[in-house]
Amino acid sequence: MYRTVFLKNCSWLWLMVLFACNTKQESITHLPYYNTPDFTPHFLAASEAKQRITHTIAAFSFTDQHNQIINNQSINNKIHVANFIFTSCGSICPKMTNNLKLVDSAFANDKDVVLLSYSVTPWIDSVPRLKLFANNYKITNPNWHLLTGDKSSIYTLARKSYFAEEDLGFTKDSTEFLHTEHTMLVDRNGRIRGIYNGTLQLEIEQLIKDIQLLKKEEHE
Repeated sequence: MYRTVFLKNCSWLWLMVLFACNTKQESITHLPYYNTPDFTPHFLAASEAKQRITHTIAAFSFTDQHNQIINNQSINNKIHVANFIFTSCGSICPKMTNNLKLVDSAFANDKDVVLLSYSVTPWIDSVPRLKLFANNYKITNPNWHLLTGDKSSIYTLARKSYFAEEDLGFTKDSTEFLHTEHTMLVDRNGRIRGIYNGTLQLEIEQLIKDIQLLKKEEHE
């Protein structure tokens, strides 16, 4: 009896392994889409996504460390990575910035990949201060923009468009301080395709792989 049960269980186990492998194969072929702040993943074909994924990053306009206006038109038809930092942060921001440099290095010569680091203390982080921050971290890539501007606009974009604090922060406004380790991957159509802990190197390494995967997916 034990052997029979064991064999049956093995059969089911083998089927489950095959199913898991197939599921994994499918999941790594195309990245999921995220349409709501609870970050429920939707694995869809591109044609389905056009119909079912309605959420995109809203229009914006801010100033970068070179005193250039960067807006949604600046990154039109480009993949972009977004995070939220402030120059006086001594906790997670240095880790996030150093980890994002891995992405910067991986796509240094790729004009189709843009990095956006939004300041959550824009009333402090002036253009000269962002420039100094960039110099301190040896950020030279013209496609990495450290952004400052209107506080309310940045906070609204972060919480409503990027879902930066997930569903817990979706209903907050600019009176409540924004501080998150989340880093988001956004495709050429402004749709969120990945969320990562920017303080963890392993997750940023996965982000790099996911960008490569997204680039292949969008050229199919």
